[in-house]
Amino acid sequence: MQLQALTAISPIDGRYRSQVEELAPYFSEFALIRYRVMVEVEYFIALAEQKVFSLSKTKFPALRKIYQEFTVEQAQVIKDTEKITNHDVKAVEYFLKNELKGLGMEDLLEWVHFGLTSQDINNTATPLMWRDAVEQAYMPAVANLILALKKMAKSWMKVPMLARTHGQPASPTILGKEIMVFVERLEGQVNLLGQIPFAAKFGGATGNFNAHHVAFPKVNWEKFANKFVNSTLGLTRMQYTTQIEHYDNIAAQFDSLKRINTILIDFARDVWQYISMDYFKQKIKKNEVGSSAMPHKVNPIDFENAEGNLGIANALFEHLAVKLPISRLQRDLTDSTVLRNIGVPLSHTFIALRSLDKGMGKLILNESKLKADLEDNWAVVAEAIQTVLRRENYPQPYEALKALTRGGEQINQKTIHAFINSLKISAALKKELKAISPHNYTGVWQ
Repeated sequence: MQLQALTAISPIDGRYRSQVEELAPYFSEFALIRYRVMVEVEYFIALAEQKVFSLSKTKFPALRKIYQEFTVEQAQVIKDTEKITNHDVKAVEYFLKNELKGLGMEDLLEWVHFGLTSQDINNTATPLMWRDAVEQAYMPAVANLILALKKMAKSWMKVPMLARTHGQPASPTILGKEIMVFVERLEGQVNLLGQIPFAAKFGGATGNFNAHHVAFPKVNWEKFANKFVNSTLGLTRMQYTTQIEHYDNIAAQFDSLKRINTILIDFARDVWQYISMDYFKQKIKKNEVGSSAMPHKVNPIDFENAEGNLGIANALFEHLAVKLPISRLQRDLTDSTVLRNIGVPLSHTFIALRSLDKGMGKLILNESKLKADLEDNWAVVAEAIQTVLRRENYPQPYEALKALTRGGEQINQKTIHAFINSLKISAALKKELKAISPHNYTGVWQ
């Protein structure tokens, strides 16, 4: 069966392809090959700049065009070669040698991939594509979500709402402030994510520049590699490695992404609950169906979809984070197949971000329901009354309010005011206490 959206095994490349298509330039097989070609070309140029061999700088733009104008057809040529070599990076090397022939550089062919092992390419190409995906696609998407949350929070900063701790009515809060809780959490974790370097390995077969040193013992290869990786590629080169990168930093990034996703799951569940409580209604599209059997239903499917995809993403991020930093001795191959999947959890995260954005755009505040819930829960001002009475050194105010609110009697404004009237306190204090209601007992917020 020929591959297309309807025949794809993974929903990422099937049902949800349109939502994650912008990630293809970072995580597709074509993308990986292109990034490998880029690293090989830039390494070739770096060797020339080091005067390891002679090549005019005027040739550099033509060399860079190899990866800048790289096509799917050229990637297929490399894949066809891989069927023969049974080695993906070697196939890239042969492709580049053929490209050099076309540029009249037949005498320089053996400088391609000089002294390197395949992981010098993979452990620079992969962090490059991962960095570009995070910085150019993921970070803007999260920033847009945070901006949308801030706008929601600002518009609801004067909307009082009954809080619920342990699922029970609690001291009232402000809807906008509750949204800002998620803004603060997300911004904090995004900031932490941004502090983790994108690390790379570049040092030959076992990290010691053995082949480089034996061929050119007078060249400071560590200095060369640091300049190449840190300056040319914009990554952070690990100084002491085996054949592969440690993966400690990328594991930390996976853990950071997992925490951000966990916050988003928390948000999705809260909004889902608010919808079920009728605090929010949802915009209706004329031809959409909520249930195949119940015509009245408008389900919070966007928040459910987001929660499901965030859960899948976190399960994969968890495996990546705990597996990649572990390798037998100087290297085993388990990292290779695992690394090919780093785009999968980020894709599920992207699907979730799209769902949250869509769901948030449907929300309609049902302010009358929020007001009704507050009016039905006058018992929540008991905290306020007993606290003010404590201020006045009134004897055992907590116990008095406890007896009132747990006595089985319906607590409403009339009940509370009758209780206040029964207190042996000044008229001014009674007036102060009666001014407190579930609608205005909301504390302070920025």
